Amino acid sequence: MIKKVAGITVLALGALLAGCVGGTGGGNSSEDGGEEGTISFIHWRGEDKAVFDELISKFEDENPDISVEMTIYPSEQYQSTAQTLLRDGSTGDVFTSFPGSQFDIINRAGLFEDLSDEGFLEKYNDELISVGQLDGQQLAVPLQLVFNQPVYNVGLFEELGLKPAANWEDFLSLCQDLQDAGYIPIAFPGSDIGPGQLMNSMVMNNAPNEDVFDQLMAGETSLTDDWWIDTLSQFQELDERGFLNQDSLGTNHSGAISLMANEQAAMLGSGSFAMASIKEMNPDLELGLLAPITTTEEEAEWEGIHTTTFMLAVNANSTKKGAAKKFVEFLSDVENAGTYANETGQHVTVEGVEYDSEELKSTIDWTERNTRFQPRFLITNADVEKAVLASIQAVLGGDSPEQAAENAQQIVDQHID
Repeated sequence: MIKKVAGITVLALGALLAGCVGGTGGGNSSEDGGEEGTISFIHWRGEDKAVFDELISKFEDENPDISVEMTIYPSEQYQSTAQTLLRDGSTGDVFTSFPGSQFDIINRAGLFEDLSDEGFLEKYNDELISVGQLDGQQLAVPLQLVFNQPVYNVGLFEELGLKPAANWEDFLSLCQDLQDAGYIPIAFPGSDIGPGQLMNSMVMNNAPNEDVFDQLMAGETSLTDDWWIDTLSQFQELDERGFLNQDSLGTNHSGAISLMANEQAAMLGSGSFAMASIKEMNPDLELGLLAPITTTEEEAEWEGIHTTTFMLAVNANSTKKGAAKKFVEFLSDVENAGTYANETGQHVTVEGVEYDSEELKSTIDWTERNTRFQPRFLITNADVEKAVLASIQAVLGGDSPEQAAENAQQIVDQHID
């Protein structure tokens, strides 16, 4: 069964952030004012534009005194600049946040309005929105439930008589069988999101304790320890045996999706959020999810990875908080959340949503499996996160796992509190 961010991890995040300068905004909906006019809504998901245009039009029909101006930024740009955009309150009355380091940065700047008293929280699964909580406040509400593990071509696997592997040796054999049959085993978008996505299922059983990155930042473990060296070595093995696409470090996510949709690759090393884009290019594909098990079957503690993300929030510096909260409440409605889910191929954290898309129905079983929250998003320091991901790219670029880990640990050492 999906496990919420473990209590120890939430407490650790709280301990890390409790002394932050700034603090969150206050107020409640009855005192907010600003319940009409034009509000700014900013996020990073360009692939969601059409459904948000539809939902915004519906919202404006129901709330004729409010209009919504949506601005979408590229994901990498959004991660690095969102907090700057939000500061004066004129942009992002409603905004979205990633968990982890971006959530930390925005919180430190005091830009989250506390949503703890809002009635629309009752529409969500309590456990799945815990990642947006800190120090007893609900600062953001994650809308999406995604699985950050490889997508695979179910029909191709069936045609070749293959099935997802239960241990590392079998996973390598699976990749070899796919390669022998003329397919790229894993389309890996190494130039952008690949390292940050595939690392999650690659490390989940090498370091099964969910607070491993808290321990890293406390100096209690190191990237030069076995858990990360083993992970980098396994990335290296996949690359050296030709199980990743050629020039993986020069391949972006769109390119990797094309390899999957064109049936050149059997697996895509990103996550469930890519399934709708694959199906748009090739509606005939039957897709599923799997996670590489990097240990023996007996040693494996986790089956996969989940994340609650696309965290809806209200800008503490907004002068239109009342209108902003109405829009978040609208997006939290079961019918509207269902529209969003089925038109984007995303599971959501709103309870009672009925899924009618095939990709969502085919992966609903993962909500009942033993998955852990995405490890990468538990790295709350952005520089450390970049160093961890860069060590994967370094190994794929030819560095030894030991050297790549040592270089990354030097960055960690600069930030250990």
